[in-house]
Amino acid sequence: MADLAARVDYLAGFCCPLGGLPAGKARVLGHGVEIFLSTGRELVYVYDREGRLLTAVYKFPGQVWHLEALALRRALYVLCARTGIYCLSLDQASKSVNQNGGTDEEREPPYPVIPVDPDTCVLPDATLCAFTVLDSVLVTLAQGPTQWKVQLFECPCPGEDPRPRGLIGEVELSTYTPQAGSPGQPGAPRFPPVLCCVSPPGSGALHGPFRGPGGFTLEGALFGLLFGADPSLLESPVIVCGLPDGQLCSVVLKTLVTSQSAPGDPKALVKILHHLEEPVIFIGALRTEPLAEDVEDPYSDCLVALGHHGRTLAIKASCNEAGNLVPELREYCLPGPVLCAACCRDGRVYHSTPSNLCVVDLAQGGAHKDPMQPDGGPRGLPSLLCPASLSVCSVVTLCVSSSMAEGGVELLALSAKGRLMTCSLDLGSETPRPTRVTAANAGRKIKELLCGIGTVSERVSSLKKAVDQRNRALTCLNEAMHVGCALLSPQEGPRPISCSITTSWLRLGLRDLLTANCLLDNSSGFRLDRGWTLCIQVLSSPHASELDSASPAVTYTMPMDRLGPGGRQEVTLTLGPGEDGVLNLPVTVSCALFYNLREVVGGALAPSDSFKDTSLDECPPDVLPGQEGICLPLSEHMVDMLHGLRFSGLSVPHTQAPGPLGPASHPVNTFLATCRRLDSEQAEPTSLRAKHLPPAVAAIRVSAELLRAALGDSYSGVSLCCATLQWLLAENATADVVRAQALSSVQGVAPDGTDVQLTVHELAVTDLCPEGPVQAVEIQVESPSLANMCMAHHAVIRRMQAPAQSEPESLQSEL
Repeated sequence: MADLAARVDYLAGFCCPLGGLPAGKARVLGHGVEIFLSTGRELVYVYDREGRLLTAVYKFPGQVWHLEALALRRALYVLCARTGIYCLSLDQASKSVNQNGGTDEEREPPYPVIPVDPDTCVLPDATLCAFTVLDSVLVTLAQGPTQWKVQLFECPCPGEDPRPRGLIGEVELSTYTPQAGSPGQPGAPRFPPVLCCVSPPGSGALHGPFRGPGGFTLEGALFGLLFGADPSLLESPVIVCGLPDGQLCSVVLKTLVTSQSAPGDPKALVKILHHLEEPVIFIGALRTEPLAEDVEDPYSDCLVALGHHGRTLAIKASCNEAGNLVPELREYCLPGPVLCAACCRDGRVYHSTPSNLCVVDLAQGGAHKDPMQPDGGPRGLPSLLCPASLSVCSVVTLCVSSSMAEGGVELLALSAKGRLMTCSLDLGSETPRPTRVTAANAGRKIKELLCGIGTVSERVSSLKKAVDQRNRALTCLNEAMHVGCALLSPQEGPRPISCSITTSWLRLGLRDLLTANCLLDNSSGFRLDRGWTLCIQVLSSPHASELDSASPAVTYTMPMDRLGPGGRQEVTLTLGPGEDGVLNLPVTVSCALFYNLREVVGGALAPSDSFKDTSLDECPPDVLPGQEGICLPLSEHMVDMLHGLRFSGLSVPHTQAPGPLGPASHPVNTFLATCRRLDSEQAEPTSLRAKHLPPAVAAIRVSAELLRAALGDSYSGVSLCCATLQWLLAENATADVVRAQALSSVQGVAPDGTDVQLTVHELAVTDLCPEGPVQAVEIQVESPSLANMCMAHHAVIRRMQAPAQSEPESLQSEL
């Protein structure tokens, strides 16, 4: 069919929830110059098209599921979820609005919300899911525990007693599997069922008591083929039900009226017409055959039903090869999911999807008669339906307006964003016939089409590549966010990603080097991949001559190579000593994870060479923060002299004095005296200091009670002095002999080759507390090198600070 251009006129906007209005619950209904509108909530809006303003807002006690209006009675029927059906008199409602708000000139929006009187509920029933109203009867569809039930009630007039009249008749339809709901009450269906009234031709159907707004009249041939001879003879309307499971059922109305007075087999009252195997969204009727000139009110000759996923059923009376009338059923597959649909007698069906409002023409054969078709016989249905776009998207509810221009169609629509609009289509203009195409023009057009296809293919490929790249970047950012939250969380316990540091000595050529082994352990559920880098910073202590300058720092970076959950990565760094044989301790080793935002996100925001996406202009790479990435600290470890001591040639002193060493003479005086005695000796200053000067000694006294509390039961079975020495050297990789023997004194070798002696013994301090002596433990550090003695003394004090800070003040005062 030819493309149709729709003229869209936006009338008003209404509030909608975040994410848009849901399909299936919103309703729009045109009634003269008034438009009744519901967005699926408790409110029903009345909009005046002539004045282009909102005239009334009614508030119901529950969500509004369905609306129907009776023109002759000026009545509006509203179905509320889990409540029932309400009937409003539009004349009385208009009067109440004018009384409450004054004249139109005096009232200004927003208009007051009018609560609906509970007395207007004509049929209270919490199980009702759909209804259709006729002139004198009300047909409802109730949701039972396991079955649908069609019920027929007398329809009270507005102003009369609104209490529900007696039940005229009811019948149960096929069983279904109920959804989960509250105890004793089934859940509301996701797709509400559909009810409509189909009448046979004849005066009794058109002007009798069963005429209503939601019905239509079928031709006698199609009506008899679908529903049988009984409803045709009785001239009885038929209720057609479209259920959420895809069934199309029919119930003859007059047999339902007499079902209570003359009960019979309930199954005989229900006829299954078809099964769409998907939720039924719409049932309607239209005209596909051309009309005679003297016919003013034509009957529909085709019944149409649409499913949620696009399956469409069309039923029409057609002639077989023998010339007999038979029902012709055709199923089509339209683009889905279908949100709503509408049709009119011009043979077109309008249906909405999330991306477009489309129209299909079931009367394609009406304008061009098939020469093989017998004269006077009905034409068949088209074999294929080609939807034409109207360039309107996200329409959630739709209806055909009653104020249609000559040769045109006007649709009332409500979008997912809550915008009420009219779509006008001009169907009166003739469709231009295709011009004659030459071979040269056809070849040129084919080349242009192929060139366009190639351009579109390249564009799609570039867009797909850009989308994939952004999806990967979003996935990486999501994992990085989870890793950051896990590492920065204040929760106690082991961290999901940790980095442990140990020290060891390594022989490299003729030199012995102290190394730091960093082990990264990924115990989380995330992969450390592209963008992640392990950063290790080594901060050395300044030399004695460089105390005023900043400490030298070296940072090593190691990119992560797909370190998955449970994986480990080890890095070994050399700490020293350097070529001069000097290693200034302590050395601080800090580990952190760095996530490079520009590496991960920058590529996703940069346009490709072959195609530049216009959306990238809105988010250039400059929007990234000035910071290159995020840094997540893992651990910090200080390597001191107690880590760097070696005990390969362990020598135990011959005597272990129980008391402190005697006071040593002043080192300067001893050195000068020795130089005067040995001025004739040709020796280096270092060898002189080592041979003739006494070693430098420092002592630290700690409360014995404090040490016992700090060590606990970890070193049970040995004396306090041996346990203290083992605790001080617990992180030394070469102190296995110390841990294997019960030693209270040990001599090690510093990184520069000089000796360092550690001695631990107990003593009683008498000049500290007036109440009496205090038991203490003295740790003596002795070395010929004053620098090594100071570094070892600093290492011992650093280890003593941790238990001292964690103990009460009463124990700290004993230090």
